Amino acid sequence: MNVPSRTSRKRPAGASIQARPLAVLALLAGLAGAASLTGCVVEPPRPAPATRVIVEQDPHAVAVQRREQIERRIGGASHSIDNHVNRGYYPPPRGFELHRHLDAIAQEMRDMAAQHGGGLSADEQRALNQELDQLQRMIAG
Repeated sequence: MNVPSRTSRKRPAGASIQARPLAVLALLAGLAGAASLTGCVVEPPRPAPATRVIVEQDPHAVAVQRREQIERRIGGASHSIDNHVNRGYYPPPRGFELHRHLDAIAQEMRDMAAQHGGGLSADEQRALNQELDQLQRMIAG
């Protein structure tokens, strides 16, 4: 039986035993260089910031929002008056008086809103807020 042995392999002429370790070192050096690049992250360029577009609201819509804010305050004040009367902080005649004052403010708001197609101007809102602030102090009082 003719089986080739390891020692029977012939090396090419000029090849030395030390050539193989050098090739392995060169291969490892190449892999190490590639491995050092794997940690490097290049961020893509960021897009330019979007320009802000300022859209002005319809003046009538703003006026209607002002009226709705005042209506919410009036509703809250009415609820607060009822709570104070129910808890006994002041007698029902005092609550009735405060409700009448609140109704007068609500009527004033409706009259002002009728002049502007259902909304309030900024000055009218400011005046109504001042009256509601005064009433709120009377309620808490």
